[in-house]
Amino acid sequence: MRNARSAVNEVRRYLAAWQTSSYKLVRTSQPTSLEMATLPREVDSAIEQAAARHQVDPNLVRAIVKVESDFNPHAVSRKGALGLMQLMPSTAKSLKVSDPFDPQQNVDAGVRHLKALLENFSGDLPRTLAAYNAGERAVTRSGGIPPYRETRQYVSRITELYGSGSPFARFGAPMKISRSSEGVLTVTNTE
Repeated sequence: MRNARSAVNEVRRYLAAWQTSSYKLVRTSQPTSLEMATLPREVDSAIEQAAARHQVDPNLVRAIVKVESDFNPHAVSRKGALGLMQLMPSTAKSLKVSDPFDPQQNVDAGVRHLKALLENFSGDLPRTLAAYNAGERAVTRSGGIPPYRETRQYVSRITELYGSGSPFARFGAPMKISRSSEGVLTVTNTE
């Protein structure tokens, strides 16, 4: 619980910084959208395009990018993960990314990876996020979210951001995920 409060406070501080900067608040045309701070244009454009192309909620992607790299396209983790969506070099290579620091390539590959995980875990968001962080095998081995502190905090932080109504998350009810009789997975953020 303390970690969730800490993540919320961090986002509030981040929002305050954005609101006092030269960025302005904008409202999207969709009635279910919330007001959100404008991210650097190139990053937000990469998120919007990849999310639309792969039919994933852009606000889920924003929450992941916030937690993974704090919107820094040149981020490198201690473990060697690269760019906005913190792709491991082997994952980037398997997804045909030639420049993991290019926002378009990194976000597109990260969203493709996320979409594949959503499909593999039948739309179970916590298990999908755990797999994005700890790997698919770890989630399968443990039968759910692995008992790794980092992974549990990661899942908690993103689900909190995603459901909190922050500018980097969606507002209102959680997304709805369903699979048709033909096996097509549908992810929607509308009621």
